[in-house]
Amino acid sequence: MDKVKRFFLNVLVIITLILLLLTGCVKQVDENSGEIITSTSIVKGEWAQAYFRGTPNNWGTTLMQKVAPNTWEIIITFNNGDGYGSPRFKIDHYGDWSESYPASDYVVEPYTTYKITFYDDTHYIDVKKYTSPINGVMLQAFQWYLPEYDENTQRGLWVELSEKMSDFASMGITALWMPPAYKGQAGKSDVGYGVYDMYDLGEFNQKGSIATKYGTKDQYLNVVSSAHLYNLQVYADVVFNHRMGADATEWVNATKVSWNDRNLELENREIEAWTVFDFPGRANKYSDFKWRWYYFDGVDWDQSTQESAIFRFNGIGKEWDWEVDTENANYDYLMGADLDMEHPDVVQELKNWGKWYVDFTNVDGFRLDAVKHIKFDFFNDWLDYMRNTTGKELFTVGEYWSTDINKLNNYITKTEGRMSLFDVPLHQHFHDASNAGGYYDMRNIFNGTLVQSNPVKAVTFVENHDTQPGQSLSSSVEDWFKPLAYAMILLRKDGYPCVFYGDMYGAPNITAQYEIIKKLIEARKLYAYGDQYDYLDHWDIIGWTRLGDLEHPKVMAVILTDGPGGSKWMYVGKKNAKFVDYLGNRSDEVWSNSDGWAEFKVNGGSVSVWVEQ
Repeated sequence: MDKVKRFFLNVLVIITLILLLLTGCVKQVDENSGEIITSTSIVKGEWAQAYFRGTPNNWGTTLMQKVAPNTWEIIITFNNGDGYGSPRFKIDHYGDWSESYPASDYVVEPYTTYKITFYDDTHYIDVKKYTSPINGVMLQAFQWYLPEYDENTQRGLWVELSEKMSDFASMGITALWMPPAYKGQAGKSDVGYGVYDMYDLGEFNQKGSIATKYGTKDQYLNVVSSAHLYNLQVYADVVFNHRMGADATEWVNATKVSWNDRNLELENREIEAWTVFDFPGRANKYSDFKWRWYYFDGVDWDQSTQESAIFRFNGIGKEWDWEVDTENANYDYLMGADLDMEHPDVVQELKNWGKWYVDFTNVDGFRLDAVKHIKFDFFNDWLDYMRNTTGKELFTVGEYWSTDINKLNNYITKTEGRMSLFDVPLHQHFHDASNAGGYYDMRNIFNGTLVQSNPVKAVTFVENHDTQPGQSLSSSVEDWFKPLAYAMILLRKDGYPCVFYGDMYGAPNITAQYEIIKKLIEARKLYAYGDQYDYLDHWDIIGWTRLGDLEHPKVMAVILTDGPGGSKWMYVGKKNAKFVDYLGNRSDEVWSNSDGWAEFKVNGGSVSVWVEQ
């Protein structure tokens, strides 16, 4: 019997070894502590990719970043299970569940950010709470003059962005602000702000095309999925102020008002208004809501007389919405058929659309267009509804176009911090400095800006689709100054920076500066951490240092000038440390002294980012 037992025992051992060789390391991980219980020394070859799957991405696949041989990493925030029970995750090899680790889900704490490192040779999973700030960078992923979608090649912006996603993620971009994805009045020629049908994402033959300017519905859904695969968020551009390109007219009693004082009434009469929106090409798919005159406050065209003027509709409850911006006495009306945000059916329809859109596309937040023309408390209700019904954080930034910092802060107060705002005053300073021929007082570059007075709610930017040459708010920043401006939004501790697609890849009268902007985004990702010491004390040459943190211990010193070159002594907190210019604008080295100070240099009209070696 002993021989028989030994025989079967040896067979069992051989079978076990064969299974181990076929499957690689076998490991059990305690689902609460994450500690390895058992493991073997047998390893597998290096993986081509590693995917994170867990409650934050609804158990979909998100690519982890390869940071070293056999080493994959992701920094991700867990909420309270996102509807899947306790927050937890696995690491997936092929993205099809055929091989994933650990054997039992790795359970983590809710509402916590973790840095997860996976070693594909041993299958060891290292999970640490991540306390450093995540240096997010938003990319405005379009510019005004992009080519239209090509029906023959089936290529447009959505395809182009999908192909660039890996590059975006590797350099340090964390979110994409996409252009309006729905059908505009000019069909395939519409940039997206002449909104016709918000349920048509390039699916229906309306306004002369199926596709939008950027592509088809399926291509849009694919680019959102591609962004999520690379752990990038997507912010949808939402235009609620107006509708354009109506299907038919109807007669409406209206009052003509002054262009410069919307409260000044000039004439009352019947007008023929383009206010009938039936969306026949969509045939009630997704929604059967039809727009009529009583859902709007006014228009700027009388078809019967061919007159262009501002007409406010008359009727029960019909008046300009309030509170809005006070320019022109009341700036409710901007263009097209102006939505009546006091009408309960309008409010409910915009809620219905928002819930449908987030569920249908899986976007992560919003850029809200023209918020100063919409009653200030509307978005309080709408955003609360959206966040409660979708269960998503839904980061939101509003476009309140004003250089008056008091107006911006007032809006943030009235909306109780529910959204951030673009820092228009800072953009204006960049524009002014770039056109001052070196005579701008750089000591004042941040004075009167949102990033100075309300940094948590400031989205900083250099250029956008409205400011580029030839547009309605044209205030372009000169090409030579853009590296300086991008250093000021990307490498400082305050503000959420937004990079412009046209600045990276070029646009009419804008030079592509992909390499320098990519370097600055990388520098933000690698070095822009910890305490900041400012040296904004010279008419031309300003600078600051970032001393790093536990996760990112290397020090960075930034120096720039709009005039002649020079130098500046700045504190770096480390003795006898060597620094080189990450941008390569200077080839020399800088060494700190025994007190932790160093003299950093910069070329004329340039910027240098000195990083510790």
